[in-house]
Amino acid sequence: MSVEVKTEYTPEDLLTMEGEQYELVNGALEERHVGVLSDLIAGRLFVRLSPFCEAHQLGWVMIPSSGGFQSATRQVRKPDVAFVRYGRFPGEEPPTGHAHLLPDLAVEVAAPNDGYDEVEQKIEEYLRAGVRLVWVISPPNRTVRVLRVNGTSHTCREGDELDGEDVVPGFRCPVRELFLRPPPQAGNGAAGEVVRPPDRGC
Repeated sequence: MSVEVKTEYTPEDLLTMEGEQYELVNGALEERHVGVLSDLIAGRLFVRLSPFCEAHQLGWVMIPSSGGFQSATRQVRKPDVAFVRYGRFPGEEPPTGHAHLLPDLAVEVAAPNDGYDEVEQKIEEYLRAGVRLVWVISPPNRTVRVLRVNGTSHTCREGDELDGEDVVPGFRCPVRELFLRPPPQAGNGAAGEVVRPPDRGC
């Protein structure tokens, strides 16, 4: 779908751009850089975080696509994974368009074309707007930067564990699980063939 060229865009314009990966910054479209690996890692976190939050009645976990999070300055950001605690959406009903609030947890998975300054700008926006916890996942480095609204931060490596802290209390996820590789024998069979381990007897 082609995008109408305008000098300034609105949050409402974004909702009409089906299939387009854009955020809105100072009235200008900013392309979201996506990739299979970053989507896979975001998905791995989502399938761990969402059931936990549902089971413990903590809040909503989402992967924004068309709709995003609209700040008071009408910027629209779409983190790769987001968490919003229960009690923040009016009437406990998620909106059909953009959320007019920022998430409690925002997760960004760095894509190959993401520039350092671009990622840092997003982090600064999140924290300045009051996002309590930000995780920035780096696939090449296999690390997760943890940044908090109080200005503290640290880096988790593969041997460490992500902690939801007081934002998603009780949630823990080994960092290595986000970067799992298939076992050595995976993919050795023909298409449709089930690969079974050799029979070693009793």
